[in-house]
Amino acid sequence: MASFKEMLLKPIRKMNQKRHKKDQTEGKMNTSVEADSDQDSKLEYFLKTHKTNMKKKAENIFEGNKQHGTDLKAVYTELFITEGDMKDVNQEHEILKIDDALKTQKSQDKPIKCEDIFNELRRKNEEMQKSKGIEKTSETREIKIALTKGVAGIGKTVSVHKFILDWAEDETSQDIDCVFLLLFREINMIKDTEINLHEFLLRFYPKLKDLEKSKLYTDCKLAFIFDGLDESRLRLDFKSKSVNTVEERSSVDVLFTNLVKGTLLPSALVWVTSRPAAANQIPPRCVGLFTEVRGFTDQQKEEYFRKRITDQTLADRIIKHIQTNRSLYIMCHIPVFCWITATVLQHILIRTNEENISTTLTEMYIHFLRIQMNMKNMKYDEREEQQHTKLLESNKEMILKLAKLAFEQLKQENIVFYVKDLKACGINLSKDAEFTGMIAEIFKKEDSLNETKVFCFVHLSVQEFLAAVHVFICYLNKKMQELQFFFEDQKQNITLQDLLQKAVDKAMQSQRGHLDLFLRFLMGISLKSSQKLLEGLIKHTQDTTESIRQTTEYIKQEQQDEDIRDEALVNLFYCLLELKDHSLFEEIQSYISSDEGSGRDLSSSMCTLLTYVLLMSEKVLDEFNPKRFTSPSNYERLIPAVRCCRKAL
Repeated sequence: MASFKEMLLKPIRKMNQKRHKKDQTEGKMNTSVEADSDQDSKLEYFLKTHKTNMKKKAENIFEGNKQHGTDLKAVYTELFITEGDMKDVNQEHEILKIDDALKTQKSQDKPIKCEDIFNELRRKNEEMQKSKGIEKTSETREIKIALTKGVAGIGKTVSVHKFILDWAEDETSQDIDCVFLLLFREINMIKDTEINLHEFLLRFYPKLKDLEKSKLYTDCKLAFIFDGLDESRLRLDFKSKSVNTVEERSSVDVLFTNLVKGTLLPSALVWVTSRPAAANQIPPRCVGLFTEVRGFTDQQKEEYFRKRITDQTLADRIIKHIQTNRSLYIMCHIPVFCWITATVLQHILIRTNEENISTTLTEMYIHFLRIQMNMKNMKYDEREEQQHTKLLESNKEMILKLAKLAFEQLKQENIVFYVKDLKACGINLSKDAEFTGMIAEIFKKEDSLNETKVFCFVHLSVQEFLAAVHVFICYLNKKMQELQFFFEDQKQNITLQDLLQKAVDKAMQSQRGHLDLFLRFLMGISLKSSQKLLEGLIKHTQDTTESIRQTTEYIKQEQQDEDIRDEALVNLFYCLLELKDHSLFEEIQSYISSDEGSGRDLSSSMCTLLTYVLLMSEKVLDEFNPKRFTSPSNYERLIPAVRCCRKAL
């Protein structure tokens, strides 16, 4: 039996226990409130500093020299971006997209500004819901992916930078709290890692380290921009397992596909950019807005040159000069060609005051190579400006190594490569001080994760040009083993005619056209005039007149093949221009301007070329009557030519 004292103390003990429990509960609540407040403060601080850092990341663009980026605002020229069509995207061909300026702009094509990408995506979703009679609620599922395609150098990355800069400067898209820019070439470094979304982002944005359990992923509007799908080495399977939470671990490719499908962070926005051939990796059902960067219109080309070249008198001379070469002028719808053209012509006109400059694409790139080598010499080796022969000769060893690398990677359709690839071509980063200078000018060097370096040429066309230099020099130096890529059987005595014709065949076999521009450069380099420009790199020039004559005949025979694809036909046409053979160009022009062809039924392939010639010509027809040229079955091929006439029948 309990004592009297214990009976008195029992209620007091119970009261004290209750009070202690209450104090504990209140303490936990206070601690929880303090923790929430601390997390909110950390989130607020992160969002503020992240915006500042993204502004720094976006305000400079790379134009040949990464250490001294170009001020985006100073040179930015509005690009022609329009809504595209996901159907047939996997049949797209790079060469036709390069010449996309030749296509008629459809009347319904509405330009879309890069800063309006997500606004346009929202509008498309609202239209879709309205058409299906769906009333929008907080539970309504939206397709949140914008996919933008365009060839290398057309301005996809610049558009992304412009969007980020406008957002970071509080000018547009202020409904978005946080934007993450993610490059596929860097994602490749961790592609085989099991990781959750927060850990994935932490690899690229270390300042996220204190925000794992924050409201960032639940209360903030996020936008993910994945740039360069064509450079991705992820194995994308959109039927892979579902990932629903930020904490759930999976492989990087599964995280990406779940972001795109909307199972992971359903409220987040996603923008993916890609070259045309890789865009089909995203299923059309996942894409809410599909846009296409078509580059510069004629007016935008002029605007770019006036911004890029501060001396307006010089800008006028360059614009006038480019306009006299219609082929070059059309190629300048790609911004990177504008940059190369401006670099070359500025250099030539200032230093030599020449007016009559030959401007085949190959010659422009040879001049560009020489200019970059000169910049490298003066900047890194502190040498004075050299004559072009000595200039190429003093840099010969490194240029030839780069050219070999360019060809080896082009054969594998690689546009990004790694240290091991450089070593395979005799390039040693740790020992070769000269190469560091070379990278800064000809190469773009990206420092990726875990101190792994990723490399690519400043533009795909530079890689294709140097690859052609490698192949031609191997031919001159009788390195036949290097040329076996073009021949089915081992061949020891290869003539230039053999090489050029086999290169034509090889390029035409490629469904994606990855050798098309390389082929143009190889043709151009084989000319005696181009060999002369490469003196110092080439020991001895070769008279190639007869080989070129036979090659032009071979090309013209190939063009007569009724089964030839349009893209191959057009590329062969450009090969003739690169060989300075204008006979077909002039023949078609003559045919257009006279009545001699009236009633003749042109083949479908010739109709395609006729359209291209009309578009390349500065001549505007008073009247265009397709009946003069072909049967009704081929009328569709002539439609783009309508923009070159005052009246069409």
